[in-house]
Amino acid sequence: MFKPVALFIYLILLTLCSWPVVADSTSIKLSGVKGDLKDNIELYIKPISLQQGPSSIRLQAQLEREITTALQALGYYNSSLTFTVADTNKSNLLITIIPGEQVKIALADIQLRGEAQQDNEFLAIINKDAPKVGDALHHGRYDSLKSALNSLAIRKGYFDASFSQSKLAISPSRNEAYIHLHFDSGQRYKLGKVNFPSQQIDAKRLHSLVPFTPGTPYRASLLGKFNQDLSATGWFSSILVEADADNVNNKVIPLNVSLEPQKRNIIETGIGYSDDVGARFQLNWLKPWLNSAGHSLNSKLQVSQIEQTIEASYKIPLESVSTDFYQIQFGLKNKDNKDTQSRESNLVVERHWLLKSDWYRTVSLRWLTEDYKQADNTGNSNLIMPGLSYSRSRSNQAKTRMPTSADRLLISMEVSDPAWLSDLSFIRLRSRVGWITTVSSRHRFVARADAGAVLFEQVDNLSPSLRFFAGGVDNLRGYSYESVSPLDEDGKLIGGRYMATASLEYQYNIKNNWWLATFVDYGSAWNNTPDWKRGVGLGLRWASPVGPIRLDFAFGLDGPDGSAFQLHFSLGPEI
Repeated sequence: MFKPVALFIYLILLTLCSWPVVADSTSIKLSGVKGDLKDNIELYIKPISLQQGPSSIRLQAQLEREITTALQALGYYNSSLTFTVADTNKSNLLITIIPGEQVKIALADIQLRGEAQQDNEFLAIINKDAPKVGDALHHGRYDSLKSALNSLAIRKGYFDASFSQSKLAISPSRNEAYIHLHFDSGQRYKLGKVNFPSQQIDAKRLHSLVPFTPGTPYRASLLGKFNQDLSATGWFSSILVEADADNVNNKVIPLNVSLEPQKRNIIETGIGYSDDVGARFQLNWLKPWLNSAGHSLNSKLQVSQIEQTIEASYKIPLESVSTDFYQIQFGLKNKDNKDTQSRESNLVVERHWLLKSDWYRTVSLRWLTEDYKQADNTGNSNLIMPGLSYSRSRSNQAKTRMPTSADRLLISMEVSDPAWLSDLSFIRLRSRVGWITTVSSRHRFVARADAGAVLFEQVDNLSPSLRFFAGGVDNLRGYSYESVSPLDEDGKLIGGRYMATASLEYQYNIKNNWWLATFVDYGSAWNNTPDWKRGVGLGLRWASPVGPIRLDFAFGLDGPDGSAFQLHFSLGPEI
């Protein structure tokens, strides 16, 4: 028997003898290939463990198998490989590859059958992506074609589609490939009746949200729009649209909609800060649905150092719930900023339409009363202003939560005249333009322009809310909030009849959702002759889950003291 000490020594020696020896990692160098072919080979051999020595038969067999597969995927079926272990460094393995001649397509028998024969989207895929006689064989493109046909069939409701023949034959000795691909789409399904359960909203209102009529050919995007339109009403906390598979008849699919009512009362609070208005508190009280007709009420309270606002809006949806509605708004506002002191009340009745051109048209009637002191000018106004505006907003949202491209346009006009008991006679015009584009995914440009004018009235007679001021986070960022305007003899701000500003910004994606920005701003507010102001700056952008967050360091180049610094922090849409 072993003594305890001898046994202990024996166990240590046994452990040391059985401990694995880790060889240096093998370094592989490819020769004879380049470009896409080399990239594809590297992709295939990447998962292989290189802890084995370069002379390992097992390692070389694995490499040969994966490299051959990578070559064949791109049409090289007559390749040869040579393995050489470098004399100077036993951990280096040189693989010399002779790809050989690439296989060409000798027969491309590609056919569409069923209703897809007359479907332009299927024909476009065939014309664009289908391999042709004489093309080099590429397995990835062949598989992508099959995938594209299947995917389109699902999106467009060809649920019985299948490949009646799918065969790719290769003759390596002849360097030829023969394709037989027959896609039978079958008959396209149609969308049927939409069934709503008993809900808090009238069925007539709900059916107006359905973006198709029974018998419309199936398209997945129509169901997506249906979901979006239901969600946009704010009436429901959850929405589920699903096919009634048990009652499909003659390729017509009925739909069942499951809806959960939204809460009757939603209260939101928020606290924030901006250099424009200082600390700010906000309280929103929303009643998403008041009755079975889908009327809603939204109340809002905003309190900051220079502005205090309370407003409420009552929305009355019409036959096309998501696009046509009346809205009645009432608001009170108190403002004390620099040389402006005002108390105003607004009562507005609006009618909204979505036109076929994707423009929103709004006709309004506004009653504005305002007591004010602007510089040394004191007054009050009682104005009744019919108005008309057109707006359009389009956006492609990126995975990074910032639009890769977007544009926004707004044109509005309000008219006042004593003929309908208004104090003054004027026309007030306003326009805004915004544009976003992205180049090569990392370079982004944002442009904005804002302009306004009051015609046929002197500025001294206008209440401050109708005059124009520039400066702040929304236009001239190198100048403080509403600090750019004409001045009186005492150097106090009086506001202008005209205003025009423009901004151009370049953004560079540094990592994931983070962007660096540089920008230049230009503009003025004036009565007779513009005094143009310039601003430049740097910024940081974060594509947060709730929208772009912007931090700007801006310099005004034409202030009274030369270059002035402003820091801006903001959250929300960029245009």
